[in-house]
Amino acid sequence: MTNERRARLLSVIAKRQFDLAIVLENVFDPHNVSAVMRSCDAVGVQDIYILNTKIPRHRKWGFRSGASAAKWLSIHQFDNVEACFAALRTRYKKIFTTHLNQEAVELHEIDFTERVAMVFGNEHAGVSDEARALADGNFHIPQVGIIKSLNISVACAVTLYEAYRQKSIAGHYLPTEADSPLQRALKNQWGVDTNGI
Repeated sequence: MTNERRARLLSVIAKRQFDLAIVLENVFDPHNVSAVMRSCDAVGVQDIYILNTKIPRHRKWGFRSGASAAKWLSIHQFDNVEACFAALRTRYKKIFTTHLNQEAVELHEIDFTERVAMVFGNEHAGVSDEARALADGNFHIPQVGIIKSLNISVACAVTLYEAYRQKSIAGHYLPTEADSPLQRALKNQWGVDTNGI
């Protein structure tokens, strides 16, 4: 590994946000899954949870350029809603689902400086009743058009960049003096040693 490559990977690891996760529940189109992975990588989100209770596990993640993002992410696959949420509860303080109802808060009202997991549902049916019942609340993305929905990958990108905005203002992307255990684990996983820096 060249020094330039090592420096680039170390810079990426330093900005990874281990307190934010995306959950995709029964998202059918692998191209949508792949697009979400690219957005996660772009804003430094390391963990993505794939929850498939009604569709088979994906064998691949869609178009080639998006699929390349998968190797840099920690992908957790589940086929049981309760098991997935139990795993999420060990790491995240709040879990929100995308669902438009009277109790749903606007995206900008969510505090992304906390440990948060965001659940996005199936392209047609949305998030399941079971997942909504286990979540802490619902959110929606404000819109003023006729059609009150966005493509799943677009909705996720909008959400991630609101999180990026809040976390940037709060200084979450600034370098720290010491690595966290999760950063050290990622260095081992990516085969990055710091001897050459």
